[in-house]
Amino acid sequence: MILADLSPKACRAAAKFLATLDDDWAAHIRSTGPCRHETKPAREPYEALVRAIAYQQLHARAGDAILGRMLALFPQDDFPLPQQILATDIETLRACGFSAGKTATIRGIAEAALSGLVPPRAEAERMSDDELIARLVSLRGVGRWTVEMLLMYTLERSDILPADDFGVREGYRRLKRLAQAPTKSQIAAIGEAWSPHRTVAAWYLWRVPATISSE
Repeated sequence: MILADLSPKACRAAAKFLATLDDDWAAHIRSTGPCRHETKPAREPYEALVRAIAYQQLHARAGDAILGRMLALFPQDDFPLPQQILATDIETLRACGFSAGKTATIRGIAEAALSGLVPPRAEAERMSDDELIARLVSLRGVGRWTVEMLLMYTLERSDILPADDFGVREGYRRLKRLAQAPTKSQIAAIGEAWSPHRTVAAWYLWRVPATISSE
């Protein structure tokens, strides 16, 4: 079953469900307010993946700068087509601020988009979360977390928990006032109780403050 509803109504229902889990969740949701998960549903998976790679392991401002320089190479287009990426000299892409590894990954994504390995949006919408993850992590430099961001922000999948994400695990540690953050496998197991609203759960965990008080 494909769960893909992150409408305001669905997010309200998810927050209401999560608030029933325990007092910690209830207090955090009450203090944070409504979930305002912002998606980009108009983007093709190819574009979403390239953007994700640009920001990978960087602060947002650095990612903005690198991506901005790349987009400036194609002033007539909102976003370059795969053919345009492949026709651009590697050193020109490197000059935007991409590492050699990221440049190779972006070119690999462009090639995969042309071959159909990276599916167009209409096809991706028909594929399950696991199918998309299994297909796309075969690409160099594309890990599970990157595909999960595609699922959460472009395809609006509503039951995704990025267990690799430090912010999710650290957010849970703060929420529960633990001495250390849970491991990837531990948070995945804990998060089963948040299904089918794990995307919204992740959104709230990213926003747990460094110091959280109980009410």
